[in-house]
Amino acid sequence: MAEDRKTCSVYLYIPNIIGYVRILLALLSFYYMPTDYVRAGILYTTSCLLDAFDGYAARYFNQVSLFGAVLDLLTDRVIAPVGLLVTLSILYPTYSLLFQLFLVLDISSHWLHLHSSILTGKQSHKTLDKDANALMKFYYSNRIFLFSMAAGNELFFVSLYLLYFTQGPLCKYSHLIKNP
Repeated sequence: MAEDRKTCSVYLYIPNIIGYVRILLALLSFYYMPTDYVRAGILYTTSCLLDAFDGYAARYFNQVSLFGAVLDLLTDRVIAPVGLLVTLSILYPTYSLLFQLFLVLDISSHWLHLHSSILTGKQSHKTLDKDANALMKFYYSNRIFLFSMAAGNELFFVSLYLLYFTQGPLCKYSHLIKNP
């Protein structure tokens, strides 16, 4: 496997190809967001779900790279959420400032953390020193917590998007709720 890594360009690493597919799916979802919420939702959600596979593929195929880490961050924090939050700003103009503030906070905090990790010579932004913030250590060391937080964040904004086009989920007792 180590020989394969030396003969293959970093741009063609399997996890990076997954990243390119994620970007393509996200861009396609943005195209459909104003007109076809079902297609947009499927494309966007698929792009988000593929995030679970790029890191696994990087470790499995021994194709961990700085380029892959930056591509993953770019896809996770910039490409996917920016398009969705810009759309939400259009759909919910009253809350556009909140969506913009969330974008600034999310992108800047992750970008600064990644680059400070690179500058200190760490192999991964998930590798933290013993004196690092306890919450950050818990976030990056507990995969269940990390997944729950990331998935919850995405599900919240996707739900806001879908709720704009639908009446929300139907339940057994929804007939008891009177509409104003």
